[in-house]
Amino acid sequence: MKIRSPIPYMQRDSVNKSMIAYGMNFGHGGTGVFKTLVDGPNLTTQIDFFQKLIEQNVYTKQDLKSSLALVNAASNDYATFAAKNGTFKDLPAFTTSLVGQISVDLRRIQSLGVSKIAIGLMAPLGCLPLLTVYSSYQKCIDEANTVSANHNKMMLQKVQDMNHQMGHPVFITLDLYNAFLSTITTMQKRHAENSTLMNPLEPCCVGSSAGYSCGSVDDKGVKKYKVCEKPELSFFWDIVHPSQNGWLGVYTALQSSLQQLSI
Repeated sequence: MKIRSPIPYMQRDSVNKSMIAYGMNFGHGGTGVFKTLVDGPNLTTQIDFFQKLIEQNVYTKQDLKSSLALVNAASNDYATFAAKNGTFKDLPAFTTSLVGQISVDLRRIQSLGVSKIAIGLMAPLGCLPLLTVYSSYQKCIDEANTVSANHNKMMLQKVQDMNHQMGHPVFITLDLYNAFLSTITTMQKRHAENSTLMNPLEPCCVGSSAGYSCGSVDDKGVKKYKVCEKPELSFFWDIVHPSQNGWLGVYTALQSSLQQLSI
């Protein structure tokens, strides 16, 4: 989109002040809408940080009026739900609560003066190598993808309702779900035709043995992970994160819908 990457909030005091004009990234790895397994600021707290900057006049009303906010959170909340032995019976209520809180957070961002807010729909959880390993990396897990699909259906309805109340499209969704699926499907077909190309459902970086994961080292600092021969051809970097090539594919699939983000 030819937009310079915004600086991380935690580095705001250590960069050239001119960089602040390009925006700020309040995201924190592993966090979510609610409290997750990672001890970090959740979405509500991240918005608190944003509001504090506004109160300090770091960003003016005019800055906000000509700005775009991107909100992309939920996957880590579902991972936490599963890790805490949440059941399928409790899942609908959890999704309702999660989407409800996202809606509250979106309205709050809008009330601070941001004129356009993009919301990333959930990617297909069942296509993560964390789960596709159970099919020997041959197919996505439908049951997990249903979790994403149900979340997205509810989120789309919320966005429609909020825009109706606003009288114009303030809130816009980015269909990461179908962008992921279409990119993965295309890469699977190419892999089937040419086995030297990487299977998109297989991670590039993995632990070298049980108990280790991508990036692991032992007590002596020796690497305990291995990286695929051609990372540039992978879709997933590790068991949950897309690679640079993977995100490029997703971005390409989203391009036709990105025009709606223009301020």
